[in-house]
Amino acid sequence: MNTACFVTAMLSLALLSFSPQNNNTGPSLSELEWMAGGWAGTDDAVEMEELWQSPKGNTMLGVHRDVVKGRTVSFEFLRIEATPDGITYWGSPEGKTPTPFRLKELKNKRAVFENPEHDFPQRIIYWLGDDGALHAKIEGSENGKNSSMEWAWKRVAK
Repeated sequence: MNTACFVTAMLSLALLSFSPQNNNTGPSLSELEWMAGGWAGTDDAVEMEELWQSPKGNTMLGVHRDVVKGRTVSFEFLRIEATPDGITYWGSPEGKTPTPFRLKELKNKRAVFENPEHDFPQRIIYWLGDDGALHAKIEGSENGKNSSMEWAWKRVAK
């Protein structure tokens, strides 16, 4: 092996060892694969859709949309990102500046993300129910009172 090949091989190994996917200190983004896909549900007159791409390139990208009487009434751009520091959920309602929520718990197809400094919510929880539905819940303190909201969506065909 010549010197150039040896140096290239060593640099490649060094870069791989710093990859967020190889961070053995916590959960891997691939453990959130159960969230991937299209999900939909209706709550009163609100048609809800949430779409998540599979983990790839250290991210899961998502979007949420609420529609009432054929018109979009709200939307949110979503991102879950793995870095050497851990996994972070970024929510950007109505396209605003993204807010980070750090992964605090991931087990049994249930993920808890937290940001105690955020106004509301401070926690975002996703889980896959026994019925195959994707559930989401936000909770925290709002105007000095504990508050929460919860949704459930069924998987839609691709």
